[in-house]
Amino acid sequence: MNVAVAQASIEPLVVVAPERAVWLAAGRDLRLGLRSRAELVQALMFLIIVVSLFPLAVGPESALLKRIASGVVWVAALLSVLLTLPRIFAADYADGTLEQLVMSPYPLPLIAAGKMLAHWLMSGLPLTLIAPLLGLQFGLEANELMVLVASLMLGTPILSMIGAIGAALTLGVRGGSILMALLVLPLYVPVLIFGSGAVEQSMMSIDYSANLSLLGAGLLIGALVIPFAVASALRISLD
Repeated sequence: MNVAVAQASIEPLVVVAPERAVWLAAGRDLRLGLRSRAELVQALMFLIIVVSLFPLAVGPESALLKRIASGVVWVAALLSVLLTLPRIFAADYADGTLEQLVMSPYPLPLIAAGKMLAHWLMSGLPLTLIAPLLGLQFGLEANELMVLVASLMLGTPILSMIGAIGAALTLGVRGGSILMALLVLPLYVPVLIFGSGAVEQSMMSIDYSANLSLLGAGLLIGALVIPFAVASALRISLD
């Protein structure tokens, strides 16, 4: 995208209320993302292939497959989201659009929130919707599949938000993808524990609401705090 196109994409932000910057930034990223569907399909195919390899590797024992199901799906989802994180800011950083967004009169945290929302809609939501089909390979029952979907619906937005911090901090850094993975993977651990733990507890007929509540609380806190952290990280990377 050249500078003229980038300016044209930012102009609507100048004539609307600041809070609409979230939806305009998200809409812009969604339009750009849909033009490169191959990247979206690659992440989804990665998830499907990784999850489908485990039944082939561990054998047809249904009890074992069911026991590892939540961990396998959650780890594959985490890695799938990780693959897509550079897309949040890299293209805008390369063509100068990001600098114009930072200098625009609209709050950078709201723009960052819109970009994180678009990333989740293009990565976390599709893998959440396809999770029940993947869970069937492991013999999960209907209520367990519902808990799996609920945990992913609450947890994958957190993965996008945490990942956005790493993506912003590593902009323009050589080997940034590896550094970003090292930064965000430790922060993903609590989400992984609570997400897979909810499914495991549902399989053992134990109350799983605490894990889902913790994911919900993490999502709410992240939505309020992380856009400001991402905005600060972007300013640091562009200085």
